[in-house]
Amino acid sequence: MDDNLDIDLASRAFGGGVVAVNDEFFAAADHLLSPAQPTHAPRTFDHRGQVYDGWETRRRREPGHDWVIIRLGAPGVIRGIDVDTSFFTGNFPPYASVDGCSLPGYPDAAQLKAATWTPLVSRSALSGDTQNLFTVDNPRRFTHVRLTIYPDGGVARLRVHGEVVPDLDLLPEVFDVAAAQHGGRVTACSNMFYGHPGNMLMPGLALSMGDGWETSRRRDQANDWVTVQLAAPAVLSLADLDTSHFKGNAPGRASLRGVDTRAGSADDPTDWFDLLEPVPLAPDTPHRFRVASERAATHVRLDIYPDGGMARLRLHGRPDPSGAAALRARFESLR
Repeated sequence: MDDNLDIDLASRAFGGGVVAVNDEFFAAADHLLSPAQPTHAPRTFDHRGQVYDGWETRRRREPGHDWVIIRLGAPGVIRGIDVDTSFFTGNFPPYASVDGCSLPGYPDAAQLKAATWTPLVSRSALSGDTQNLFTVDNPRRFTHVRLTIYPDGGVARLRVHGEVVPDLDLLPEVFDVAAAQHGGRVTACSNMFYGHPGNMLMPGLALSMGDGWETSRRRDQANDWVTVQLAAPAVLSLADLDTSHFKGNAPGRASLRGVDTRAGSADDPTDWFDLLEPVPLAPDTPHRFRVASERAATHVRLDIYPDGGMARLRLHGRPDPSGAAALRARFESLR
């Protein structure tokens, strides 16, 4: 199970934002970054026309094209792009292109316009009312993207899928090494019938049960589990197991185990070591537990007994020296 492409680097959930746009007459470009799926209510009009859940520019009466520059909430290596034109039918752009750039700090619109941009998706045909998916083959780390539409029209969402590559200099010594915004990701799980386990690694508090991981009801003697690859090999000190919103379906207990794949194998049960013995969980409750282990882990397995839902999983730890060095080296190599 590889979830790299499930991480939307541009999402508002990570702090992605619109830095500059040349036109948003009918609908604001901020809609492009909403983590929610686009919606549409036909025959819903305001003083500028039909209301759309997306970015829509006016009809061009002169040569040119429209564009928007977006700051990625989680800079990283871009693997794929989704130009989603959902509900735009007679007003979608026939073509689009996407470029990327990497600048330190917090560049303003003028600095970004003057930056050197790298083509990620060449000018390509779009279809209306659909997800237009494009593969990106560029190993560099990017901080911003520019979507250009030809000549005008509406786009519901822009998803920038990829692998988070954090700057270690901007992280504290101890941080949530499981967080998606820092590079943590789900690698395997037993069941995700009602909710994807990647939701547990998202920023902020869960909004509802639908914003967490939830399994179907077990009818056997086993239990459900999920494996997380940490942002860097780290020695953990605290674990947050949050069952918020899960009331009649919270797990009864949970435990944590770790493995260091630099010295062993995630496929060998004997290489895993205990981080947190099974502990009882209360419904609709944030729990925090000390982790009693001085061994570094590259992966952590959360077991819930026997099944149920978890809103958030936070694993606070300090990267070990070789893990921190590898994280820094990767960042430097992709700049």
